[in-house]
Amino acid sequence: MLTLSDRIRGGFWGLLVGDAVGVPYEFHRADRIPLYDEIDMVPPAGYNRTYPELKPGTWSDDGAQALCLLDSLLAHGTLDMRDFAERLVAWEETGLWAVDGYVFDCGIQTMAALRKLREGVSPTRSGFVKPEGKGNGALMRVLPLALWHQGGDAELIENAHLQSVVTHGHVTNQVCSALYCVWARRLIEGMDTEAAYEQAVTTLREHYGSNSEYREFLEQDVGPDEAPVTDGSGYVVATLHAARLALRESTYEGVVKKAIQFGEDTDTNAAVAGGLAGVRSGIEGIPERWLHLMRGRELAEPLLEKLVEQRTV
Repeated sequence: MLTLSDRIRGGFWGLLVGDAVGVPYEFHRADRIPLYDEIDMVPPAGYNRTYPELKPGTWSDDGAQALCLLDSLLAHGTLDMRDFAERLVAWEETGLWAVDGYVFDCGIQTMAALRKLREGVSPTRSGFVKPEGKGNGALMRVLPLALWHQGGDAELIENAHLQSVVTHGHVTNQVCSALYCVWARRLIEGMDTEAAYEQAVTTLREHYGSNSEYREFLEQDVGPDEAPVTDGSGYVVATLHAARLALRESTYEGVVKKAIQFGEDTDTNAAVAGGLAGVRSGIEGIPERWLHLMRGRELAEPLLEKLVEQRTV
């Protein structure tokens, strides 16, 4: 029987490890991704890695922003929008929570939103800089909210919306973050993958009611009852669907490899799917060879221990 600590540790490292495994393959089409058995933290010899200067085991903007969120939550005991926004700006400007302080990737919409924050725009409005933008930049970092949160489902949903609007304000982005958080919560509670997803959808429908903008975009854009499809791109729904498809694999390693096989936004797809797979399997389900190669562990471990202490004491 997995303990709460097992699942929290699994989710935390599941996101970071999935991100790091996916980094070398980012922006490659699906047909340029190595065969399933050849996908690894260290790509096959001769593979055209996306960031050849990076050492294996380096998380990207996904992991760094997730750590910014968790750091803020632990420091304040609540979702403090301004503090979280300031940490995101510090990540871009000084490398806060980035391995070696090196920022090598930042999404277009995130960059524009952070520029607005530096100009003094409120963090409740900064994410509307591209009103129709539906990138996955808020979804990729939201798992720590679900790992940390001890309030009710309604509060978790609203907090997921709020963390999204700092950089990605469109309702579809907010809905995907909320659905993912409730899905993660149900997995933390021990439900199996599909039952947890279905329960999360039901919870959102009840929360949104039958006639709201949020319900409209849940049904229209996310299509929660439809078979998931993805092109691996950075569209937030494509990333959510990539996770649904990848989580059909039975092991953490299989989930991450499947997410990478979709190509394109491989680090985010693997981080989003890997985080849930880590919650599902616990820390013991993550391959030791991948954990051993992870860089920045001296940064991340104290934050994880503080999270575990708060949740399990």
